[in-house]
Amino acid sequence: MYNRKCISALLGVILMTALYGCTEKSADDKPTESEVGLFAMDTYMSLKAYGPNADKSLQNASERITQLESLLSVTDSGSEIYRLNNAEGKETPLSPETGFLIRSSLEFGSETNGAFDITLYPVSKEWGFTTGSYKVPSEERIKELLEKTGSDNISLSNDGSGALLKNGANIDLGGIAKGYAGSCAAEILKDDGIESAILNMGGNVQTVGTKPDGNAWKVGIQDPEDSSKLVGMVSVADKAVVTSGGYERYFEDDDGNIYWHILDPKTGYPAQSDIISVTVIGSDGTICDALSTSLFVMGTEGASAYLKNHSELGAVIVSRDRKLYITENIRDNFKSSGDFAGCEIIII
Repeated sequence: MYNRKCISALLGVILMTALYGCTEKSADDKPTESEVGLFAMDTYMSLKAYGPNADKSLQNASERITQLESLLSVTDSGSEIYRLNNAEGKETPLSPETGFLIRSSLEFGSETNGAFDITLYPVSKEWGFTTGSYKVPSEERIKELLEKTGSDNISLSNDGSGALLKNGANIDLGGIAKGYAGSCAAEILKDDGIESAILNMGGNVQTVGTKPDGNAWKVGIQDPEDSSKLVGMVSVADKAVVTSGGYERYFEDDDGNIYWHILDPKTGYPAQSDIISVTVIGSDGTICDALSTSLFVMGTEGASAYLKNHSELGAVIVSRDRKLYITENIRDNFKSSGDFAGCEIIII
């Protein structure tokens, strides 16, 4: 019998409160503050913005997130992904959003040498990571399911308006959808004239501009081995901060073996990486979301090499031996804390 142990990803965003619906606060010397809370994409989200009409803008942003979930959910029988997965090889019409994310996923898969793979869904499901019914599949079963994975099993039309899956393949956009939703929500706020906002989306944080006082937002990165502590804080403005780690979702068998949800697409087993947490910082939440998982699979050597060739991205990587790998471009914007205050820091 397996024991379920699931710790939700926590990024320590200062000032976050759990509210449902919208609230407004105002004072003579402070800008209007509004907040909306919702449960979407399998996590609780807290969206906070400042300025006139921020409450209406947040409602528009939350409605956009809900609308995207209705398109991209792998379990909702009305979603485009569900229909695609159950089309038995027939072409399924797609919205521009779904087509864009499938195309982007294929590009990320190619760019990361297969570390990002949306066709791994049947394998993840077999492990129980999508259902909560955890088990260790047999080697034969994993091998059988891996034969149905890979980008070659996805055929996307040139304009992204339709797709079909071959060889019994199924896909899941869960590794990229929240990042995309955060970017879309941020664009809505900006279009409405909002210049200061922070969106906490369960492991994904998207900021708009700076704090109302002009200072950078400070986003906490959770210690992957102690949810009550932080690795440190990163200061950002108008950036996404996305963290992935094995601690987000895992289970332990009766012998004490731990299996986490980040799978290696090449083996079908939990990634045997020397990394326990990856945080990616950048202007595009979609990219940050996809890469946070991919870099975890790559390990410190592969992740470091990738990041050196993508200087537009920042990252904080926690290795299994509790060293910190930090990109040069965020060195001055990151401050370690707690047990990591005196640890070895390797600049990438």
